[in-house]
Amino acid sequence: MSLSDTGAGLPVVFQHGLGADQTQCAEAFPSNPGLRRVTLNCPARKARPFSIAGFAADVLEACDSLGVGRFVAGGISMGAAIALRLAVAVPDRVLGLALVRPAWLWEAAPATLRPYAEVAAALRAHGPRAGRVAFAGGATAARLARAAPDNLASLLSFFDRADPDGTAHLLADIAADGPGVTPAQVARLRVPALVVGQARDEVHPIQLARALADAIPGATFAEVVPKASDKARHLADLRDRLGAFLLEIAPS
Repeated sequence: MSLSDTGAGLPVVFQHGLGADQTQCAEAFPSNPGLRRVTLNCPARKARPFSIAGFAADVLEACDSLGVGRFVAGGISMGAAIALRLAVAVPDRVLGLALVRPAWLWEAAPATLRPYAEVAAALRAHGPRAGRVAFAGGATAARLARAAPDNLASLLSFFDRADPDGTAHLLADIAADGPGVTPAQVARLRVPALVVGQARDEVHPIQLARALADAIPGATFAEVVPKASDKARHLADLRDRLGAFLLEIAPS
């Protein structure tokens, strides 16, 4: 397993988005003292099909290997879905939730993730170079270029990866998956929760983040500067929001 375990204090299992790694978490996580960030690079194994439930199980195994019993569960996009899965599956171990730019409520295969499936199909049908040309020339890319350029840049980056077959499997499997939780289970959560959303994002619509915050009892919703507008300000805003939330939990 490829693990990042940094800092000391309140354990925060903070997971990255689809196709990213711990680098994404490192730049988004607050530098406040008293916080320990644990991130597992997913997929930690090559077992297929890939799934959010499988990644959540891998994260728990990693926590056990580190001796981390109770923790705040959080993450970005797919990482937020993993965190939500953990909060429902092992509620006795989750102290709080920090869900950044969620891409799912509870339904599998949301329409907003179809671009990932399109990238997977282009990779399989044409390979990396021709697949990029085909996807970049399509209607989805044209729409995202106007409305959510950061989403488009992320999708195009998948064509540059060293393992196109593995990338296609990962994207297709996760785009068709879901957190494996129900509305009733989410409504029974009783932990501090922060849900962070942003505008100019079609993969992680701000309306979805608001809806998830409304579904979790007592959750706080926070809107941050869109990454597509100013990445540096986005990250600074995100770190401030996360830091304030986590330090409220730390003393308890």
